[in-house]
Amino acid sequence: MHKKTISRLLLALFAVANISTACARTGEENQMIETTLAAGDSGKAVAKLEKSREEWKRLLTRQEYAVLFEEDTEYPRSSPLNHEKREGTFICAACYLPLFSSNAKYESGTGWPSFFQPLLKEHLGTDTDYKIGVARTEYHCARCGGHQGHVFDDGPKPTGLRYCNNGVALKFIPKGEPLPALRQ
Repeated sequence: MHKKTISRLLLALFAVANISTACARTGEENQMIETTLAAGDSGKAVAKLEKSREEWKRLLTRQEYAVLFEEDTEYPRSSPLNHEKREGTFICAACYLPLFSSNAKYESGTGWPSFFQPLLKEHLGTDTDYKIGVARTEYHCARCGGHQGHVFDDGPKPTGLRYCNNGVALKFIPKGEPLPALRQ
């Protein structure tokens, strides 16, 4: 087996072992997540950014591209953003759309940056995936479609949700620094 294949298998086994109880949701729990995701949006649609896979490959690092557009997962505890404590905004690493405020970030103990709510609900899109054998709610940037992570119903108040994000899919902009213009 190739080293990359073995690494992916080990990562998948680790993920199953650590989140299987959080993943095995009932239809009612999935409905609660979808209802919470739909609540509180500004009503403004996010304009889509269309780029070819080749364009994204030129703009992003290999790891960013793998996570954002091949739905890979970074290793737990590998992102410096997991320990980011400053006030600021977390933006999509691909298109720079603001996704999370540091005010919604918390220590989940999972090894990935975690948030209890997005900055604006309409900045995230969701899909159901079965990649590890159980239904999970995958979320992605609504503008560029870049994979961010998965949302679970084991988070803190006020939402009870945990947006478990790949750190490499985000960039952090400290409070007081201007947000970059959206990538065109």
